[in-house]
Amino acid sequence: MNAVQMAVTDGVTVAKRNSIKIVRSLDLLGSIVFMPVMFVLLFGYVFGSVIDIPGMSYREFMLPGIFTLAVAMGSIVTGYGLTDDLQKGIIDRFRSLPMSPAAVLIGRTTADLILNVTSLLIMGLVGLLVGWRIHTGVFEALGGVLLLLAFAYALSWVMGTLGLAVRKPEVFNNVSSVAIFPLTFLANTFVDSARLPGPLRVIADWNPVSAITQAARELFGNTSASMPVHDVWPMQHAVLASVLWIALLLVVFVPLSVRCYKKATSH
Repeated sequence: MNAVQMAVTDGVTVAKRNSIKIVRSLDLLGSIVFMPVMFVLLFGYVFGSVIDIPGMSYREFMLPGIFTLAVAMGSIVTGYGLTDDLQKGIIDRFRSLPMSPAAVLIGRTTADLILNVTSLLIMGLVGLLVGWRIHTGVFEALGGVLLLLAFAYALSWVMGTLGLAVRKPEVFNNVSSVAIFPLTFLANTFVDSARLPGPLRVIADWNPVSAITQAARELFGNTSASMPVHDVWPMQHAVLASVLWIALLLVVFVPLSVRCYKKATSH
């Protein structure tokens, strides 16, 4: 068996182990899956009554942003899981086994991708209950789901790198929250970025979360011709911009994560 086959085979085994661990961590599973549901109810029924979106309901505008928020929060599990395994000595046990070192990262990110599939499924069902609908064809809608999952997978490598850098679950929780919430709220997730004041609008328009959210809106058909036209490239070509952002994150953070893993386990 060559190195690639060993990495994939061992990665599948580690992914199964991590999936079982996630299912048994009901507190973590609940916070990742049900917090976005809380945002749907809060923004949809409280703020949605006072936020006007030209040509469409606020809930339809909001749901693609909630999907992006959900997968971004799901990526936190990757970093937390790695720091937890480091602290408990699980990584040291893996190092003593005849397995590929890459399997730990592959298994971790794969298990969290499965978690994000579950999260999106729950969010989709909740969205349908509050009035969200898909107005495009099957292939466009499937493209929207795959784009969200690809972004989730790329963010998992980002959070994995961060977790391996800080190495402590408590520190990672604080740092990841500081990173994720500004990233997801200073975007077009809940309000149209065209309504933001000058400097904030520029940041939001070039935020990768905005590109993913806008691409999801276009692929799900949750847009309106009455909305303001964006004059920046990422918003005008949201799907292409999203693909480029995902590729950039993977190119940068996959090797960086591997390097941090080797450094964290070299003792």
